[in-house]
Amino acid sequence: MLLAVPVPAQHEAPMYWRREFPGRPEEVRSVRAFAAHLLAGFPALDDVLLVLDELAVNAIRHTRSGEDGGRFIVDISLDVAGAIVYVTDRGGPGEPRLRSLAGLAEGGRGLLAVDALAATWSWTGGPRGRTIRATFPRTDLSPDHRG
Repeated sequence: MLLAVPVPAQHEAPMYWRREFPGRPEEVRSVRAFAAHLLAGFPALDDVLLVLDELAVNAIRHTRSGEDGGRFIVDISLDVAGAIVYVTDRGGPGEPRLRSLAGLAEGGRGLLAVDALAATWSWTGGPRGRTIRATFPRTDLSPDHRG
């Protein structure tokens, strides 16, 4: 008896980009342009750009990346399943955490936006540096065509 064995479809090779940015507020625009160029046509591009905006601002405002001569790194990974973005900063005394909407004035909403827009997010690291990761699955493919 001859059995047919299904062969998995060839996956597209994932794409991966990394860029380091000076820790200055005007660089947030450059982060968005970097991602917009690389992810042109990605269904959740607007969400990705808003999340990267928040993460870059947080790196500059709340970590040593925003100090004189500070820097932060943005990594972007894209494959058939979706996009993942990472922002790595130089660390600081606090830890990334969600705050309650109650009592928030102008600040403190950044990670709430990340939590609302990304499918998942997480962070790793400590006072000397940390990386925040946010995922954005593709939603424009039919179930038959999702790797």
